[in-house]
Amino acid sequence: MKTKPHATTHEETRHRLRRIGGQVQGIQRMVEEGAYCIDILVQIQAARSALRAVELQILKKHMDHCVRDAFVSGSPKEAGAKMDELLRVMKKQY
Repeated sequence: MKTKPHATTHEETRHRLRRIGGQVQGIQRMVEEGAYCIDILVQIQAARSALRAVELQILKKHMDHCVRDAFVSGSPKEAGAKMDELLRVMKKQY
């Protein structure tokens, strides 16, 4: 059985997301325990930063494989669809 090129990255991503989930649970505990607001904000920023890192990792892998494959295929329609897809996702960030 052939392994998908992004299977390893997805495993790494799952691991990172589990860690981020733990961070979020820690933030929830801090709120429940009435921790100092600045300490909570620092932890929220750390979790957001970790999510951004995962987002960039997935984006890079998508561009390295899916987008590149669309361009290599020689199909302007496929390449255009991948570019439109990326632009839609990027617009949602603003």
